[in-house]
Amino acid sequence: MAPATRLMRPELFRTSAFRLSVGYTLLVTLAVAVTLVSTYFLTESLITDETDLIIDTELNSLEEKYARAGIPGVTDEINLRIDSWGRIGAIYMLADPSFERLAGNVTDWPFDGMPSERWPEFEIGTIEPGRRAVHPVRATVRILPDGNLLLVGTDISQGRRFAEKFRNATIWGIGLSTLAAALAGFWFSYRLTRRVGVVASTCQEILSGEPGRRLPVTGSGDEFDSLAGSVNHVLDRLQEQAGTLRATFDSAAHDLRAPLHRLRTRMDALLLRVPPLDPPVYESVDAALREVDHLQRTLATLLQIALAESGTPLAAPAAVDLADLAGEITELFEPAAQAQGLTLECAAQSPAVVQGNRQLLAQLLTNLIENGLKYVPRGGRIDIRVRALSAGVRLQVSDNGPGISGEDRARAGQPFVRFTATAVEGSGLGLSLVAAIVRLHRGRLALEDNGPGLRVVIDLPA
Repeated sequence: MAPATRLMRPELFRTSAFRLSVGYTLLVTLAVAVTLVSTYFLTESLITDETDLIIDTELNSLEEKYARAGIPGVTDEINLRIDSWGRIGAIYMLADPSFERLAGNVTDWPFDGMPSERWPEFEIGTIEPGRRAVHPVRATVRILPDGNLLLVGTDISQGRRFAEKFRNATIWGIGLSTLAAALAGFWFSYRLTRRVGVVASTCQEILSGEPGRRLPVTGSGDEFDSLAGSVNHVLDRLQEQAGTLRATFDSAAHDLRAPLHRLRTRMDALLLRVPPLDPPVYESVDAALREVDHLQRTLATLLQIALAESGTPLAAPAAVDLADLAGEITELFEPAAQAQGLTLECAAQSPAVVQGNRQLLAQLLTNLIENGLKYVPRGGRIDIRVRALSAGVRLQVSDNGPGISGEDRARAGQPFVRFTATAVEGSGLGLSLVAAIVRLHRGRLALEDNGPGLRVVIDLPA
């Protein structure tokens, strides 16, 4: 349901596939429009040229008749051709230099003087069965040697009706082609975005703690199936290597824990022996014992980080009220903070419930407070804020200590990273474990400047 739901959101219209489809739609529309419009104008030009050729032929024929028989011959020829109006829509008019009609089927000179165009157009009214009609006419005028005017034209209403139908067909053709291209492009972008959405959803599930999930293969043999097969092969190898590394790490940790425990037991026995050790020897054994304790804590922290970074899902996640948990941890550390001259306060708005591991979340809070106790000088303060948001819970731990410079914050969450400006006793694993626990809970960690000091902001999904 998640990929389908995602496709219904406006994000579809911001994808590269959609933009590519829009581009192809515009390209197809432009190509079809150029083709059809060019065809339309070419056809209209051919019709006009054909009409002009017919008029010119008629005019040449009448001029030849005039050359042979003069005005009477032309008049007789026009009278013979007048009956052709019903068949081909031809018009004729012979006029004197003052534009008075001498012969023809036009009663009045249709222009205001001599037309300036070579092929002027005008309208002529006719009486047809049951109605009066107006026909557009295209004509030309020749001046005869005696000064008389000979006008020959033809009805172009049929050509105009054809051009209008052609124009409407062109507009419909462009519109339907654009619609077809847009539908095809939208279907293509929807299908492509859906495939990408499924891949992204599967990758998110893998990152969220389901390493056994694989990208779907539809069997179509397309580039997505080829990519999914390659990625699945890589995931199989990574899972196999991670399993081997985890088994090796667990074995090494188990093998280290036992010798360290035996070493610590023997050193405790040395410190408690009777008669007691000489003071120099006692101090050396006690210092070595503290180093063993530090080594055991470092090993335990590394194991916790490895577990959080392994991609193993949370075992039996439960509802944890982070506000209550922060209050409990704050009460636990208040005596230590007061002893160091620090102010430790917690402002938590309950309920602020997340799904997670209570022990790991408590470890997260503990590490953040311990970092404050290490680095904040006497007279400083550590503030803890927890509040519920619409999509989750925000935990904020801030102090007014030396803080971390902007260029160092990006690597502050890496293991064993320490900064010389705040070089106190520690392993450099505190923030690394915090970052691992946040990732395990699918949250977001941000280190910000508190001006002065450091502000750690953690957003966890509800």
